[in-house]
Amino acid sequence: MASITKIAFVGAGRITTHHCDMLKEVPEIEISAICDIREDRGKPLADEYGVPWYDNYHQMFQQHADIDLAVIATPSGMHHEHAMDILNRYPVHLLVEKPTFMHPAQYREAQALADTQGVHLFPVYHNRNNLAVRRVRKAIENGELGDIRMASVRVRWCRPQPYYDRDEWRGTWSHDGGAMTNQGVHYIDLLRHLGGEIKRVNTVARTLGADIEVEDTAAATFEFRNGGVGVIEITTAARPDDFEASISLIGSKGMAVISGEATNKLITFTPGPDECDEHSEEFPIVYGFGHRDIYRDIARVLSGNHQFPISFEDALNTIVLLHGLYRSDEVGDWVDVNEKNTSERLGRLNEEVSQIYRTPAPKQD
Repeated sequence: MASITKIAFVGAGRITTHHCDMLKEVPEIEISAICDIREDRGKPLADEYGVPWYDNYHQMFQQHADIDLAVIATPSGMHHEHAMDILNRYPVHLLVEKPTFMHPAQYREAQALADTQGVHLFPVYHNRNNLAVRRVRKAIENGELGDIRMASVRVRWCRPQPYYDRDEWRGTWSHDGGAMTNQGVHYIDLLRHLGGEIKRVNTVARTLGADIEVEDTAAATFEFRNGGVGVIEITTAARPDDFEASISLIGSKGMAVISGEATNKLITFTPGPDECDEHSEEFPIVYGFGHRDIYRDIARVLSGNHQFPISFEDALNTIVLLHGLYRSDEVGDWVDVNEKNTSERLGRLNEEVSQIYRTPAPKQD
């Protein structure tokens, strides 16, 4: 009989509710505890799953020495601090929600510590598991689309002012990032995953629909390393609803368009037009079903007979591209996508906000 992986959550917002829901279909992983500094978020979820709620993750780990895997689903700007603290004190495997870390250097540091501690550090790019994305990825790998000549990303979502006003971290450079970081990062990741690595970018970012310090609208042109070109359009200033998150790919042999509210529908696929319905799915909520497959992969990895499908360098390159997009807007020109061209704004320190979400360390005897 396969061993059961015990999982705990650090952070109990909307995304954690979805994680828990997806775990209902992964019997190899069992929820042990849920931690959130807010009782009104953490306790109802813990009660629903019949597990303890904690407002201090140190107490949680001390009370549950059998935890194998922890999910960091705290504000994005706290991921690094929480990951480093947990890895140092309670070396468990970590699954870190998007955008994994706010800065490439933070990711490198956390991965190095995880390697030293002998544990896994898993990123979350769940849209790679969408049926349409899987089919197009297969088509690229086996040459059905040929060389990619042009690609485009379109995210047209709605995030009004009340969304940003719910929590202190939202809409900040230090702990959130704007539309490209919070909502768009999954589709920026799919651009790399399907189209290939990007050589350089030219971005214009604006704040048009909310009173926040970060961008809610961005447009960029880019050049692939293979010479292809494309455009990125990401906004949370669409009104009154979320409309689409799409990626289009034009190759030397054909074309593919994945659309829907969250890249969940294959609407154009010239290698096999009759395959579109088979590789499309309806999402009850925008997150879809990809987290379920992430957990299935993790269960296989921890059983010792599987390699996680997203490598460290692969996930890191998405954050490097994200920073390149911001850096281009900051300098007002094209920039090469590499770890030297990082944003001066994204992930900058803000101790006032960090202090709200810090967990007091246990007192030393």
